[in-house]
Order: sequence, then structure tokens, then C-alpha cells
Amino acid sequence: MFLNTLSGRFLALTILFVMLAEVFIFVPSIARFREDYMMDRLERAQIASLALLANDMIDADLEDELLENAGVFNVVLRRDEVRQLVLASEIPSPIVATYDLRDAPAGTLIIDAMKRLWNPADEVVRVIGNPTRDAGQLIEITMPTRPLRAEMLDYGLRILILSAVISVFTATLLFFAVRQLLVKPIEGVVTAMKSYAAAPEDARRIIEPTATVRELSDAEHALKSMQTELTNVLRQRERLASLGSAVSKVSHDLRNILTTAQLFADRIESSEDPVVTRMVPKLMGSIGRAVNLCESTLAFGKAEEPPPALNRVTLADVVNDAVEGERLAASEDVQFEEEIPAGLVVRADPEQLYRVLSNLIRNARQAIETAKRGGVIRVIGGECDRFWTIEVRDNGPGLPLKAREHLFKPFQGGARKGGAGLGLAIAAELIRGHGGSLKLVKSDQDGTVFLIELPKSIVTEVQAAR
Repeated sequence: MFLNTLSGRFLALTILFVMLAEVFIFVPSIARFREDYMMDRLERAQIASLALLANDMIDADLEDELLENAGVFNVVLRRDEVRQLVLASEIPSPIVATYDLRDAPAGTLIIDAMKRLWNPADEVVRVIGNPTRDAGQLIEITMPTRPLRAEMLDYGLRILILSAVISVFTATLLFFAVRQLLVKPIEGVVTAMKSYAAAPEDARRIIEPTATVRELSDAEHALKSMQTELTNVLRQRERLASLGSAVSKVSHDLRNILTTAQLFADRIESSEDPVVTRMVPKLMGSIGRAVNLCESTLAFGKAEEPPPALNRVTLADVVNDAVEGERLAASEDVQFEEEIPAGLVVRADPEQLYRVLSNLIRNARQAIETAKRGGVIRVIGGECDRFWTIEVRDNGPGLPLKAREHLFKPFQGGARKGGAGLGLAIAAELIRGHGGSLKLVKSDQDGTVFLIELPKSIVTEVQAAR
């Protein structure tokens, strides 16, 4: 239906408001017309009385003709403080009202005009005014109201017709102007949204702002930004899905290779070389973790990270394994410090906790080595009433701004140039699986501090996500 459209409603409202404005014009106009009509009768009556004053003797027929031309029944002049009935005829009915037009307020004129317009009775009224050209102190006439009302209705009808024509013409012009300036651009935005919704992955369907109206231009730019971001997210999800499938396949084959390597490591374990004897446990542990990681990756490709197998774990052992693994890969400028209270035991999955610490320590090491200024990485353990806490501190250059804005988001929160940001995303997910949290405490030119909080009480996954 046309009135349910923006154009239709705007057209209807325009006509309504223009007609309302014309009503406010009509009321004072009709009052002014009534005043002018009665002033005209006063002037005619004055002219007719001048004929009598010029010739004291006129016959009755001429007097009636003068009164008829003036449209009045009687004419009274006040001259030289003397009130004189100049022209007179029979009054068909009693006088019902007297109107004094000398300095009459506008409100009074409007009210009297509306009363006359709504009163169809033919009545006789008295009108008082000032004679023109100082022809006396006062002129007074009696006149019928029917001709006055008929003239007022005719004038009002012409005003309404003219108002209607102006309203329709104005509304039509505004209709086409608004349709060209607003409705068509809005329809273009709607069409662009529908086209984008049909294939949001297609970047060619993203709207290109063309509106010249500031508000519509702002809306188009906001829509373009939203569509661009959504398209990037959809593409990223598609790449993640493809990457997950590829990683699962690689992990499957890599697990078989590592299983073979594990068999060879078992044979090496029987060597009597003291260096080999000391290194084999580390090698076996590394291969075992790699096999577990491959199996976990396969599980992740099917659903999500497996739930942690919570056990009582000596924190110092896990931290030492993670630090030793990174110490072998670190340059001489990187120092490691472990501040773990002796005998501190936490409830955690040792393999997953190792992965979290290894990721955080590796990021810190790489940041320090990238800065080429040397540094210290400290792992500090502690506890309070509710949590076991682990801090990983470094005095490196701090995280880039982009990494801080998209922290813990895969492929967005990379801590170093070329990094994918998967390490921090995986670490945060593993800690959430424990019911705890991984937080960035600070990151600036003086270094970075990450805080792990592991709850001492068992919490649900929903509570951990809060």
C-alpha cells in the first residue's frame, strides 16, 4: 500500500501540515475580510449620507435607493457633537448585536467572524466606525447579516480551494525532492544489503558509499565497515576450517613418525654414555609431548581441545621442564629465573600446563631476542585463598599494539611479526578448561607480565567463562 511507504507517508504528512498552516492563515483572513466588508458598508453609508447633506430635500424613493446601494437600513452621523439620523428605513427585525470597529482587538474580530460564519440566521446588527476624511466624530449603521455571511463563505471557499491547490503542488514538489534525495539512496542501501546477504563472502558485493546527504553517507560508510569486517571474518573462518583439516592430516602422519622415533629413543636409553644417559629422559619427554600434541590436534580437528586430566602436580617440575626446553633454544643474552616455592602443588593437567608455560616463555624469549638487547625471563609461582598463581615476566620491548587489541584471538593477536597468534589463543583456551584465567597484567617498553590463575575449588565451564 502506498501510504505504508516512506514516500507515501511523507506526501500525506506534507499535505496535512500545509493544510494546517493554511487553516492558521484562513482564520485571520476571514476575520479581516469581515472587517473590510463592514468598513466598506460604513464608507458607502457615509457617501449616501453626503448626498442628503448636500440636498436636504430628497424624495423617499431616492433615499431607499441610497440605502439599498449602501447595503444598510439606517445611517447615523455624529457631527459637531450632534447625533443625527441621516438616512432611515424600516428595520425588519430587532438589532441583535453591536460591533464597534474603532480600535477593535484582533482576537475580538476573529471570534466575532467565526461566530458569524457558523450562524446561518439572517439578523440585523449595528456597526460603529470612524467616518473617513474627518467627516464627523462617528458613523453608525444597521445592516443585515445574510449578505455578509454569504460573502464570507464565498471568500472562505476560494481560500480553501487555493490552499488545497498550493498544498498539493507543494507536496508534489517535496515528494519528488525527497524521493530523489532520500528514498532512492535508502532503496539503494537496502538493495546493497540484500545483495550482500545473498553472498557475504563476495567482497564485490560490499556497498560503495555514494550518498551526498551526510546522515546517509555516514550510514553507508558504517555499513561498508561492518560488511568488510564480516567478510574478513567469514574468510578467516573458511581458512581456519581448511587449516584445521590440513593440520589434522599432518598431525596424523607426524604421530606415526614420532612413534617410530620413540621406539628408537627407547633403544638409545640403554646406552652407557653419561651424556646420552642424561639427555635421553629429556628426549623421551619431548617426543612423548609431541605425540600427545598430535593426538590432541586430531581431537581438536574433530571437535575441540580435550578436557584437562586434573591431577596434583608439583609446579616446580612443570616449570623446570618448560624453562629447560626454551633454554636450549635461547641465545646467551637471555637469562631464565624460576621462583617457585618448594613443595608447591597445584591441581592441573601437567601436559596442558606445560604447553601453556612453554608458549608464554617462548613468546618472551623471542621478543627479547628480536629486540637484541638481552633480558631476563622470570617464572614466579604463588598462591592465595582462592587461586594458585603463575606469573611469566620479561623485560623485553612489550607487545605490539595490534597484539594487545586482539589478544588471545587466533590469526589476529600475533605477538611478533609473522606470528599467527595461535600460541596465546591455545594457552587461554587450555587455562579456561582448568576453570582459570590467563590475563595480560601489563605490556610496555619495560616488559610484559602474564598472569595465570588456577582455582583451588572445582568450577564449572560456565563459571570460568564469566
